[in-house]
Amino acid sequence: MTVATEEKNLVSNRAAFYEYHIEAKYEAGIALTGTEVKSVMAGRVQLKESYVAVRDGEAWLFNAHISPYSHGNRANHEPLRTRKLLLHRREIDKLEQSASIQGMTLVVTRVYLKNGRVKLEVGVAKGKKLYDKRESEMRRTVERETRAQLKDRQNQR
Repeated sequence: MTVATEEKNLVSNRAAFYEYHIEAKYEAGIALTGTEVKSVMAGRVQLKESYVAVRDGEAWLFNAHISPYSHGNRANHEPLRTRKLLLHRREIDKLEQSASIQGMTLVVTRVYLKNGRVKLEVGVAKGKKLYDKRESEMRRTVERETRAQLKDRQNQR
């Protein structure tokens, strides 16, 4: 018997998809304090400049800005602190191996809730060149225009 897992997307890192080609994705838990969990649930997370690195056999999230909780007291958290990611040993080893390849980096693509727990999607990414970014922008523009034309045709009928 399979239980349907509910996923609620809290934040996605659109800049990561613009700046990088995402080659592989991993699901990771994250060690948070109570006020951080409240802020994340409210969607007050900024992932634009964040990245993941493996140090001393552990995965860490750097530069992710989680805003202080509005109703937090003096025990509120530090917004830019380094946070530990919760992964299996094999996954950490794979991430470390793929990050050591020239031109590859680890970025967080989205933050979501799964069965009441905050999860991150860590992507193994390769940086895009300027012409790749232009091509992506052109493709997005063409798709937008075709959707608008299809919508106009259906409204005319």
